Amino acid sequence: MLLVRFIRDASARLEALYPPQEAGNLVLRLVQGRLGVPSYLHITEPDTPIPEERLPGLLRDLELLAGGTPLQYVLGVADFCGRRFRVDPRVLIPRPETEELVAEAVRLVRARSGGTRVLDLCTGSGCIAWSLALDCPGTDALGVDLSKEALCVARQQEFAIPAGALRPRFAQADILDPSFDAAALSGWSGAELIVSNPPYIMDKERAAMHPNVLKHEPALALFVPDSDPLRFYRALARICASFLVPGGAFVLEINEALGPETAAVLQEAGLLQVEVLRDIFGKNRFVRGFHS
Repeated sequence: MLLVRFIRDASARLEALYPPQEAGNLVLRLVQGRLGVPSYLHITEPDTPIPEERLPGLLRDLELLAGGTPLQYVLGVADFCGRRFRVDPRVLIPRPETEELVAEAVRLVRARSGGTRVLDLCTGSGCIAWSLALDCPGTDALGVDLSKEALCVARQQEFAIPAGALRPRFAQADILDPSFDAAALSGWSGAELIVSNPPYIMDKERAAMHPNVLKHEPALALFVPDSDPLRFYRALARICASFLVPGGAFVLEINEALGPETAAVLQEAGLLQVEVLRDIFGKNRFVRGFHS
């Protein structure tokens, strides 16, 4: 089969699920990822055939995409902060807005002198802990998650460790448990930075989400009950207040609809300079603050 025909036919098939431009982009990314060819090859060299031995795999991938499986799960990787992370249905697919969370966390780490102990709560794939450890040599990062399956993915990420950098560690724990003990878990007396992208999407917001997210990504990492949407932020406020060293900072990703309410939870815990930050689209997306 010619590459140009596969791209045309596959794009048309995916238009049942996605707008035409998005469907076409998904197919081009699939071909680029699986065949290692430029996304424009079908235009510049329209007679290019798909190697016969590669076609069955591409057709299987197309079946998955047509069934709503996200492309990142099909390929087994997701790009995040300039690196390629392993992902599968045990973990959320990292989002661009979380790259902004990491950028702010990196800024906070680099504003300090000496090594920094970072606690990444609800770590999932480990993309935040890994990014901080690799971008800020000397950072001692601990990623924590309730899901053993997610932690398995986080531990399996593989990157070259630059000079002076430390491989992040990962541990299982439930931050909603009132007995959660960060000191016992980490072996630290305190942390200089706490960062988290916890579940924050309310159940009532499910109707506005794309079906491929609802059907394929882990609900445990996404949703909170409408009756208690700030449950994770109360836990995070308690942990920040008790475990951050004096002058330590936190930065958390939040539900855009609950910015002031989330900030109030952290302020009530005695944390200082609590501020809601907007993302590049102008939405309330993060909350940042400091220990006394």
